[in-house]
Amino acid sequence: MSNRLANAASPYLRQHAGNPVDWHEWNETALREAREQGKPILLSIGYSACHWCHVMAHESFEDEATARVMNALFVNIKVDREERPDLDRVYQLAHQLLTGRSGGWPLTVFLTPDDHVPFYAGTYFPRRARHGLPPFVHVLERVRHFWDTRHDEVRAQNRALTDFLATLDRPGGNDVVLDPMPLRRAREHFVTHFDAAQGGRHGAPKFPHAAELELLLDLAVDPAAPAPELAILVERNLEAMAGRGLHDHLGGGFFRYCVDARWEIPHFEKMLYDNAQLLPLYARAARRFGRPDFEDACEGIVAWLRREMAVADGGYAASLDADSEGEEGRHYLWQRDAVRDLLTPDEFAVAARRFGFDRAPNFEGTAWHPVLDKSIAEIVAALGQDESTIRALLASARAKLAAARAERPLPGRDDKRLTAWNALLASGLARAARYLGRPDWAHLAVDVLDFIHERLWRDDRLYACFASGVARFPAYLDDHAFLLDALIERLQCAWNVRDAAWASAVADRLIEDFEDRARGGFFFTAHDAEPLPHRPKPWMDDSLPGGNGVAARALLRLGHLTGKVRYLDAAQRVLHAGWHALTEFAPACSALLRALHDELAPRWLLRLHCAPEREADWRGALREDPIETLDVFVHTPDATPWPVTPDPAGNDRDIAYLCRGSACEAPLTTPEALAEALRKVDPD
Repeated sequence: MSNRLANAASPYLRQHAGNPVDWHEWNETALREAREQGKPILLSIGYSACHWCHVMAHESFEDEATARVMNALFVNIKVDREERPDLDRVYQLAHQLLTGRSGGWPLTVFLTPDDHVPFYAGTYFPRRARHGLPPFVHVLERVRHFWDTRHDEVRAQNRALTDFLATLDRPGGNDVVLDPMPLRRAREHFVTHFDAAQGGRHGAPKFPHAAELELLLDLAVDPAAPAPELAILVERNLEAMAGRGLHDHLGGGFFRYCVDARWEIPHFEKMLYDNAQLLPLYARAARRFGRPDFEDACEGIVAWLRREMAVADGGYAASLDADSEGEEGRHYLWQRDAVRDLLTPDEFAVAARRFGFDRAPNFEGTAWHPVLDKSIAEIVAALGQDESTIRALLASARAKLAAARAERPLPGRDDKRLTAWNALLASGLARAARYLGRPDWAHLAVDVLDFIHERLWRDDRLYACFASGVARFPAYLDDHAFLLDALIERLQCAWNVRDAAWASAVADRLIEDFEDRARGGFFFTAHDAEPLPHRPKPWMDDSLPGGNGVAARALLRLGHLTGKVRYLDAAQRVLHAGWHALTEFAPACSALLRALHDELAPRWLLRLHCAPEREADWRGALREDPIETLDVFVHTPDATPWPVTPDPAGNDRDIAYLCRGSACEAPLTTPEALAEALRKVDPD
C-alpha cells in the first residue's frame, strides 16, 4: 500500500511511497494535523543520491514495527532537501546548535507542533544500536516521553534557541572600510592547510572545494600582486583530483567526494552542481597551465552530462545515486578477472598498470575502483613499447571497459531540474566554451537557459524546481544569483536581446524580493516566503558557492556593463553587511571574497560595438589566450538594445570601450588599437 508520497513530484519522496510510515510532505495539512493533535513533528530531510538516507530507509522506514512507533508518536514529514533548501538550511543550523556537531543527511529533527522549533536533532540512527548510536525506536520513545513530561524545559530551550538564531545576522554597516585583509587571511589559511603530498586539505574526507580554487586563481593572476605559488597549489590540487578516484576515468565526470586522504575511494554519488563548478575550473586551468589532461577532464564531464544527465524535455537532472542493485558503488567497481576476460593480453597489460588493476584491490579489500596509477611514460618503460602503441592499446581497453560497464544496471537518477544547479551549469558551460574554444558548449549553455526561461520563469517570477512537468516553489537566493551570473557569462559568448533584458529583470527581482533593506545583503528566501523559525542570510559557502557572494559579484559586473549604479550599490551593501563574516570566517567565504576582490581590484570590461561584417576582424584582435581578468561583450546593430550608446558622437562607426570599474580608456576605433590596448592589460 502506498502512502501520501506516491503522488509527490520529487523522485526522492516517491522513493518512500511504499514505506509503512504515514509520511506527509511539508504542507499546511501536515502542520495543522500536528497542531490539532498536539503531536510533535518528526522531520526527516534527505535527497535521492544519499547513501545513508537509503540505509536508514531500508533499516527503519521500511520496517513495520518501527513505522508503528513513528505513526503513533509523531506526525511524520519527509522533505527533499534539494527542493526545499530553505528548510534544510534552518534545521541543519539548528542541529549544529543543539548538538555542537555539524549535520548532514539524513537529517532527523523533532519539532514542537505549534511553532516548528526543533528540540532534539540527529542525523542517521540505526535500527539496532551500533557505532555508539542508540536504536532508532529507543530515540523515538525517549523524545516523545521528553515532550510529554517536560514541556516547560522544551519551551525554555526553544526560546533560547530562537533568541540565539535572531542574533546570527550581525550588522556590518556602511561605515566599514573594505580592505584586502580577509583575502590575505584566507590565502594564508589555504596555503597552511594544503596537503602538499596528496592535494586538497589535510586528512579525510576530501572535497573538491571549487570556489576556493577559483579564488586562488583570481589571486594568482592579480596584476597588483601576482602570486604564482598559488597557481602551483591549484594545479597540484586539480592534478590529484583528476588523476585519482574522485574522477570517473571510464565514464567521465566527478564524484561527490573521497572518503580517504589519497583521493582514491569516492562516495559514489554524482551531483550536477559539483560537475557544473569543476568544468569551468578545469577549462580555466587547462589554458593557464597548458594541461591536455585537464582539457580531457572537461571533455569527460560534458560527455557524461550529455549521455547520462540530459533530460528529454530540457535541462539536466540533479544527481546520480551512489548505490545500484542495493550496493554502494556497484556500477563502478571491478573484479580483476572480469577485466582480464574483456581485454586482449596486450590491452590488459596496459590497462592493469594504468588503472591499478595490477595491485591489491583498493575498495574494501574486495574490488577495484580505477585510478590513474602509472603514467604513460612509466608504462612505456615497463613494457618496452613505443608511446603511440601504448596509447592505442589504452584507448581500446578503455572503450571496451566503458562499453561493458554501460551494460550494468545504472544508478538511480533524480531527474528533477533545479534552477540553481542548471544555472550553475549554464555559467560553467559558457566559461569553458570561451576558455577552450568550444562553441558547441556555448550552445549547450544557451539550451539550458532557454529551458529555464520557458519552464521556470513565469510572469516575471522565477521558480526553483521543475519536476513531474510542473514548476514548483518560488525561487531562492541561489536561483537568482546563479542565473544572473549565467546570463552575464552567456552574453560574453554572444549578445542576445532577450538575455540582456532578462539579466536586468533577474537583478531587479533579486534586489526587490530578497534584499535586507535595513542592513544590506540578501536573505535566502523572498520577503513573501513561508515564515520559518529563522530566516538565514548566508555568507559562507557549502557545497555551492555562497549566494550572497555570487550575487554581489554578478551585480558588480552587471552594474559596470549597464552603467546602473543601483546594482553597484546593492553589491557594496552586501560586502558591508557581510564584513563580519569576511573578517571572522574568511576561509569559508570564497564566493564573497571573490566579490570583495572584484570590488577592490575591478575586472576589466570590453564593450565592442561593430558592424556584423567586421566582427571577425575585431574578434581577431582579441587575445587567443583569454585574459582571466577581462569580460568581453560584442554587440552588432542587429542585436539591440545595447546597454550604453555605441558612439556618443552619434556616428555610425565601430567603437570599443575598454574600462576598469567606472573608469574607461579613450574609445578605440580599430582592431589594431584594441590589440595594443589589450597588451597593456595583460602583457603576458
